[in-house]
Amino acid sequence: SLYAQGVEVGKAAAQARARPPEPPGAMVNVPKERKTFCRGKKCNKHRVHKVSQYKAGRASLYAQGKRRYDHKQQGFGGQTKPVFHKRAKTTKKVVLRLECKECKQKKQLAIKRCKVFELGEKKG
Repeated sequence: SLYAQGVEVGKAAAQARARPPEPPGAMVNVPKERKTFCRGKKCNKHRVHKVSQYKAGRASLYAQGKRRYDHKQQGFGGQTKPVFHKRAKTTKKVVLRLECKECKQKKQLAIKRCKVFELGEKKG
């Protein structure tokens, strides 16, 4: 039964090395610059990227779904499609927008959910 003991020792060691779990929705602080892989044709290696938070742009009036919805809503008959009310989540996933400082290639990186998100704030 040495094998069973070895497995238990391995699990205990792994748990000892793991960081204590943060409460859900804890504050997240991300530096304004980050070195990560750039897929650009010029780079194709790790470069410094400028980090910003992704924000969705204004919805277009001419997108196919919006045109279909507006046409369906016309005339009598009230609301034609369901309006979503049952919000279960209290947070949204944060999406980082990374821009390579060399070739200006941009990519997005989703991180975990959090209630408070800060970019490059000093602790104090």
